[in-house]
Amino acid sequence: MEAVERALTLLEAFAEGADRLSLAELAKRTGYYRSTILRLAASLQRMGYLHRDAEGGYRLGPTLWRLGSQYQRAFRLADYIRPALAEISAETGESAAFYVREGDERVVLYRVNSDRATRHHIEEGSALPLDRGAGGRILTVYTGGDDEHAEQIRRQGYYVSDGERSPEAGAVAVPVFGMDGRFVGALGVVGPRHRMDADHRDRITELLVQHAERVGRQLGGR
Repeated sequence: MEAVERALTLLEAFAEGADRLSLAELAKRTGYYRSTILRLAASLQRMGYLHRDAEGGYRLGPTLWRLGSQYQRAFRLADYIRPALAEISAETGESAAFYVREGDERVVLYRVNSDRATRHHIEEGSALPLDRGAGGRILTVYTGGDDEHAEQIRRQGYYVSDGERSPEAGAVAVPVFGMDGRFVGALGVVGPRHRMDADHRDRITELLVQHAERVGRQLGGR
């Protein structure tokens, strides 16, 4: 616990607005010995929380930016995404979810599971493959990736999967764009394959597009 608190204190030394701090400045602000700072900083560097430049100065690392962005995104999105998922699930009778990309995985950021006896069930926070399933395809294509489905997805604005990730499930997903047209995440519906016939998928796709556009406007998009 002491080591964790010292590491966090080291990061807090930047809270006063300094973009770059030398070893001496860190020692002055934290009251730690330089040897202690070097040891803590080495661990923080490995995890991306600190960056040491060629002159020996320290800056905050990219991991903090990523976590901060994730916090901001989650904080803002919840008020808009959760009501949309509830409506989508109620209207389709299937489970609805919102996915974001984290490295080489997709994370179920928000989820409303269907209340039907036969349903596709998974919990919020679950990490799933990025290269399979409707949500994964959407995230790949709109976060700089590419695959054999990319051109089709960009042209039609949605993707339908049939047993890609789970042999028993089918899914539809669409992209959500926010302010300045920035990609936010994938909005999707997943259900048992025996219910996901063409007519049902078409209705789901239309509904997802409508909700994605509405959420996009709420987030400052056009």
